[in-house]
Formats: sequence, structure tokens, C-alpha cells
Amino acid sequence: MKRLLLVDGSSYLYRAFHAMPDLRNRAGEPTGAIYGVVNMLRKLLADYESDQITSHCIACVFDAPGKTFRDDFYPQYKANRASMPEDLVAQIPPIHDTAAALGWPIVMVPGIEADDVIGTLAHKAIEQGFDEVVISTGDKDMAQLVTDRITLVDTMKNATYNRTTVF
Repeated sequence: MKRLLLVDGSSYLYRAFHAMPDLRNRAGEPTGAIYGVVNMLRKLLADYESDQITSHCIACVFDAPGKTFRDDFYPQYKANRASMPEDLVAQIPPIHDTAAALGWPIVMVPGIEADDVIGTLAHKAIEQGFDEVVISTGDKDMAQLVTDRITLVDTMKNATYNRTTVF
């Protein structure tokens, strides 16, 4: 069995930031989101390790910095959304470095949001012969990607969404 495991890194970092206490290192730098993301990545791998998998591919997808193609189409896109907290901004490079050190390839495509990249990778993987794609995210909009071979996992709620549960 061939599986692709995709993590919505942008969703993970926001969820970890808001779920964890204000943890800091000795220098006073924020570390809570880093700690939370690492724990979620480790749990996900542990949950999906299997002897039945012949090929297990993984990737952690993050939003690239800067504007996206949607901003070009609609300048007010996400205009009312609050800017990212500075304590979270400071943790993004270490989160990328730590996830990569744990063996997760980091994917960021300039001008494209992480969820669009994930959707493309998921459907291309199925076209290329993968038996299963598992997307780990807390973003409910991703439910539109679910098929018989693409499922969503929400590690914070300990829930899996397949075609039946989405309907």
C-alpha cells in the first residue's frame, strides 16, 4: 500500500500557538507553538506507522510569506483578518527547521496558500497511483477534498473524516 501523509503546517502552527501556554526558553523567546507542532507531528507519524505500508511519503505544507494569487483577484481578500501575533511570527523559522530535522520535507509555494498546495498534491498523488492520501488539518474547508481515497485527520479532536463522515 502506498500512502501520502500531508500536514497543513499553517493550521498546525496556529492551533499549537493558541492551544499551548506561553512557553519560553531561557532567552525569553516564545516556544509554545514549536513544542505543540513537534508533538502533533510525532503523534501523527506514530498513529500512521504500519507494516502494511510499502511506501510512506510525508510532507509538511506551510503558507509562503507574501501575497497570494487571490490577493491579485480581490484586494480585500482576508483584509479583516488580524495580523499574525509577533510571538507566533518569531516561531515560524524554528518550526520549519525543527520539522525538517524530524524528517518532514517542508513545502511552500510562493503566491499559493498551503491548502491549495495540499489539494493539488493530494489529487496528483491519487493520479500517480497512491492508494491513500491522509491530510492532517483543523481546517474544515479541506473537507471538500475528501474522496474514497483521501481522508482528513484532526489530531486536536482525535477525529478522522472520510467520505461517509463528511456527508
